[in-house]
Amino acid sequence: MVGKKIGYIRVSSFDQNTERQLDGIQLDKSFTDKASGKNTNRPQLTAMLSYVREGDTVLVHSMDRLARNLDDLRNIVDTLTTQKINITFLQDALTFTGDDKPMSKLLLSVVGAVSEFERALLKERQREGIALAKKRGVYKGRNKSLSDEQFLEITEMVKKNEKKTNIAKHFNISRETLYKYLRNNEGS
Repeated sequence: MVGKKIGYIRVSSFDQNTERQLDGIQLDKSFTDKASGKNTNRPQLTAMLSYVREGDTVLVHSMDRLARNLDDLRNIVDTLTTQKINITFLQDALTFTGDDKPMSKLLLSVVGAVSEFERALLKERQREGIALAKKRGVYKGRNKSLSDEQFLEITEMVKKNEKKTNIAKHFNISRETLYKYLRNNEGS
């Protein structure tokens, strides 16, 4: 039985370009998430895992596009291969079929661990760079989503018991951002 070729693409943010990941690969269907890999809420990954069937092959640009840590990577690969679904990581030139020899499992673990290690190093360098920039006084952080006037308007709306969902929609911010503003300004 020849299955379908299913692509999974993930970028970390909405403004990142997905084109390079499976460019030129003929696919029967593809699923694209625009979310951080550390985020377990990846709706298109969930949809892809529900969609694929025995005999299909899932194509992913690289292991770090599928998972950010080794445990998650092994779990997803095991989930697919136990259902007799192949998974191919194009950049790493690795395919897992479920009939994998011990060497294949070792490669999955080693390449996955290296990806996780690279991510940790990147985050560490980023933290160090931010700390140095703060010492020099050049790092200011993100710009505020709301002006002081808008925040005053929000506090008035909250006092009037307006729904926080409606307040967030009105100011075009997420509910989490609204709650963060409210937490950070308690007692002000």
